[in-house]
Amino acid sequence: MPSPTVRVIFDTDIGSDVDDALALAVLLGSPEVDLLGCTTVYGDTLLRARLAKRLVRLADRSLTVVPGAAKTLTDRPVWWAGHEGRLFADLDTEEVDAGDAVSYLVEEVSRAPGQVNVVAVGPLTNIARAMTVSPTFARDVRHLWIMGGRFDDAKPEHNLKCDPEAAAIVFDSGAPITVTGLEITTTVRLDGADVSAIAGAGALGEALKAEIEQWWRFWKAEWNSPHDPITVLTMLVPELFEFSPEGRVAIGTDGSSTFEPGGGRTRISTSAEAGQVAREIVRRIVAAAPRSWSA
Repeated sequence: MPSPTVRVIFDTDIGSDVDDALALAVLLGSPEVDLLGCTTVYGDTLLRARLAKRLVRLADRSLTVVPGAAKTLTDRPVWWAGHEGRLFADLDTEEVDAGDAVSYLVEEVSRAPGQVNVVAVGPLTNIARAMTVSPTFARDVRHLWIMGGRFDDAKPEHNLKCDPEAAAIVFDSGAPITVTGLEITTTVRLDGADVSAIAGAGALGEALKAEIEQWWRFWKAEWNSPHDPITVLTMLVPELFEFSPEGRVAIGTDGSSTFEPGGGRTRISTSAEAGQVAREIVRRIVAAAPRSWSA
């Protein structure tokens, strides 16, 4: 019997850490996923949208990609690595879709209440704005799958500390949420052998290899933790993970995050089968290669 279709919108700050691009490729390589669209957030969201469009096109696919909020809710300074989009000299030729991300999110979720998942792997500005604009968004979304936070200590994590005001709105919304923090994602690594396998997946694989190596140079390492693809797999292959009971996540003014069981609809990832997760990420990225391509 075929797996049921998982309807997804991908909300991302693609272009800085390579894990966003890898997560997009995992979604493209997952036959059970009906990827409705992609929204970008944080900083130069037009550039981020163009990069997403290019990677999708390299997979011989098409996808609605809508730029979203460039600024945080309180106009906090935006962190920018500086290498975003640099591997594509003609990226400004990519045409993104008209509209704005918040309207797109609200329209897609309200059109099919209880059916659309949102995978949010950047600062939560777009999601918070959607909840503010539409009082029913939190009720209508099927599930939010969030990469963010750290639940084994009080150290703030990038996605939540970039816009803690937005994170607080999202986690206080009552929406069903699964959040995967750094204490889980950092248990998984991709290394040179994984990158070699990814590079064999046609033009998309070659582009991802270059993006990975760019991030490694920036990070001064020869491995990376695929935070965002791991979050995608909590949705698609939950048997590779363990989760807490439902409870509440509180966000500090510095973006720190704490979890308390009970009284809410949020659960956190508590463990991952690290080796199997890494292999599944690579397998699905390779499966995203264009159908016309063969090794």
